[in-house]
Amino acid sequence: MRTAVMGAGGTGGFFGGVLARGGENVTFVARGAHLEAIQKDGLRVRSLLEGDFTVDAPATDDPASIGPVDFVLFSVKMYDTAQAAEQIKPLIGPETLVASTQNGIDGEELIAGAVGAEHVLGATATVSSIIAEPGVVDQRGGPGTLSLGEMAGGTSDRLEGLVSALQRAGVKADANDNIRAALWQKFMFICGLSGMTSLTRLSIGEILANAESKQLLLDSMLEVAEVAKASGIPLSSANADGAMQMFGGLEPGVRGSMAYDLDAGRRLELESLNGKVVALGRDLGVATPVNSAIAGALAPFADGGPVGK
Repeated sequence: MRTAVMGAGGTGGFFGGVLARGGENVTFVARGAHLEAIQKDGLRVRSLLEGDFTVDAPATDDPASIGPVDFVLFSVKMYDTAQAAEQIKPLIGPETLVASTQNGIDGEELIAGAVGAEHVLGATATVSSIIAEPGVVDQRGGPGTLSLGEMAGGTSDRLEGLVSALQRAGVKADANDNIRAALWQKFMFICGLSGMTSLTRLSIGEILANAESKQLLLDSMLEVAEVAKASGIPLSSANADGAMQMFGGLEPGVRGSMAYDLDAGRRLELESLNGKVVALGRDLGVATPVNSAIAGALAPFADGGPVGK
């Protein structure tokens, strides 16, 4: 299976690294110092789940140089989606499948607008992973699973074939027959994790250890559940309670990717996460006071800010 990883950051680097280690034909699309390091020394993965390993896979900043592939793992930041979706067009052949592991709720729609909805699967990735330094990806938490599904629901031969190929290479993958609900569940989880760890500058363990911050985390996700329900996706308080249980099972030091971006002074995915909850709530008539507070407090840092502030 020829695979292109569009965005070899924490998530794309982890899953792409596992695929390459498992013998799959993987090409990474990256940029800057990270790209240069991969081209020179390979991609190093330091993982709590998989151990430490290095893969010597090709890497480029030009998707057109790769040509059509069987599978595109789309892992860029949400604010780069529109541009990156245009860039992957040369990767798309008649049977190519594209799956996004992004944090937002509308990445699949944006990608479909560029390459055609017939190529796009939904996907949820459960992993906490970051670029620790150029050429090095640290997987620090999460079960490291990848769930994929047809956007229309149900199953298909192509979905089952892709999942089987991923599993043979060592990826903990499965097929989901209701991926839209899973995407909203993931969105709720990430809005809670990234929003609250960014707002408080604390890890998930520290947030859960305080009764007030723990309740605020739960309330932020209950708002997402209400927005989902108003959008036709039947999430409930039980889904939020399930997410809280998952938080309790994570490594205590885990933080959301947006919190790492905040620390590094990078642009935030705020508009696509907590800000998106606020915007959808406004359109649908759902009150979102907690997410509004998170988005408002982080707004001065949305385009990047002082490192470590």
